[in-house]
Amino acid sequence: MNATPAATTPTDAAGRPVRLGLRENWLQFTLLVIVNVCVGGLVGLERTTVPLIGSETFGLTSDLAVFSFIIAFGVTKALTNLAAGALTARFRRKQLLVAGWLLGIPVPFALAWAPSWGWIVAANVLLGLNQGLTWSMTVNMKIDLVGPSRRGLATGLNEAAGYTAVGVTALLTGYLATSYGLRPVPELIGIVFVVAGLALALVVRDTAAHVALELAHHAKPLPAGEDTGPKAAFIRTSWSDRSLRGASQAGFINNLNDGLTWGVFPLLFTDRGLGLAAVGLIKGLYPILWGLGQIPTGHLADRAGRKPLIVYGMLVQAFGFVLALALLDRPLLAGILSAVALGLGTAMVYPALIASISDHAHPAWRANALGTYRFWRDIGYAAGALVAGVLGDALGLNATVIAAAVLTAASGLLAARWITEHTKG
Repeated sequence: MNATPAATTPTDAAGRPVRLGLRENWLQFTLLVIVNVCVGGLVGLERTTVPLIGSETFGLTSDLAVFSFIIAFGVTKALTNLAAGALTARFRRKQLLVAGWLLGIPVPFALAWAPSWGWIVAANVLLGLNQGLTWSMTVNMKIDLVGPSRRGLATGLNEAAGYTAVGVTALLTGYLATSYGLRPVPELIGIVFVVAGLALALVVRDTAAHVALELAHHAKPLPAGEDTGPKAAFIRTSWSDRSLRGASQAGFINNLNDGLTWGVFPLLFTDRGLGLAAVGLIKGLYPILWGLGQIPTGHLADRAGRKPLIVYGMLVQAFGFVLALALLDRPLLAGILSAVALGLGTAMVYPALIASISDHAHPAWRANALGTYRFWRDIGYAAGALVAGVLGDALGLNATVIAAAVLTAASGLLAARWITEHTKG
C-alpha cells in the first residue's frame, strides 16, 4: 500500500504523520470523493436542458449558436487545466480548490434566470474556471495521497464520483423540466452542490507533504538539469513522448465525443419525437455508466495495464455512435443502447488515461503533465461542439455522429501504435 515505515515517517505542517496509500488516507480520500460529486453535479445541470433552452427559450436556429455554450465551457476549462499545473508551483492545491468553488457560485443562478443567451455563455466561462480548478485539484490530491501503485483505482474512484453525479443530475433535471419547465427549478439544485463543495473544500487537508514524501522515495531520481517547468512538460506531454502523446490525443477525442453528444443528442432525439424525460434518461445513463464503470476499470488498469483499456475503450465508443444511427427509427432504443456503449467505453478509457499520464511523468512535473493532458482532453469539448455545429448546419446532425464514429476509431488505432506500458520500479 506504499506505507512508509514508522521510523522514517515524516509529518506535515501540523505535525501529523504522512503516509502514502488508500487505506492510510481513507478519510481525506473520501472527503475528496464527495467534493467531486459536487463538482460533477454542477456541470450535470446543463446536460439535458441547456441545449433546449437555447433552441426553445431563446429561439436560436443555428446549431453552432446553440452549441456556443459548450465551446465557451470547453475552451475555458482546457486553459484552466493547463494553468492549474503551473499554479500548483505557487499555490497549495487546497487554495486552488477553494478558489474554484468561489468562481462557481454564480453559475446556477445565471442558468436559472439569464435574460439572454449571452448570459448562459458567460455562465459557462465561470463553469469552465470552476471545473478546471476543482476537478484538476481533486485528481491531483487523490493521486498524491495513494502513491504510484493505486493510481488507477484512485483516478477511477475520483472520475466515478464526478461522472455518476453528472449523470444523476442530468436525469433529475430532465424529470424536473418535464414537471416545472426548462427553468428555473432544474438549475436551482446547483446551489446545493456549490454550498456543499465549498464547505468540504475548506475542511479537506492539503497534500503537499505527500508529494514531498513520494519525491523522496521515487525509484528514478530526476535527471540532473531536467526542466520540470510547464513549457517543457507541455512539449513532452503533447508530442515528444510517444506514450504521453498517445494518451493526450485519446483524451482529446474522448471529450470531443462528449461535447458532441452533449449538444447533439438532446436535439437529435427530440426531433425524433422523444420527450424531456426520455432525453434525460439517455443523457443521464451515459455518464452514470461512465462514472460507476470506472471503479472496476480503474482497478483493472492497475492489474491488466493501461493500454488495452484505452484502445478497446475507444473502439467501443465508436460502436456506440454506429448504434445511434443504425437504430434511429426506434429512437429510445437507439439512445439507450448508444448511451450504454458510450458510457462503458468511456469508463474503460478515463482512469487508464490519467493513470498512464501519471506513470510516464516524474512526480516533479506530474502536475504540469496532468494539466497538459487535461488541457488537450477538455479542449475536446469545444472541438466537439464546433464540429457538431459546423457539420450540423451544413450536413445535418446525422453527419456529426458519423464523423464522431470515424474519429474515435482512428484515435483507438493511434493509441495502440503510440502508447507503451510503464514498467514500475
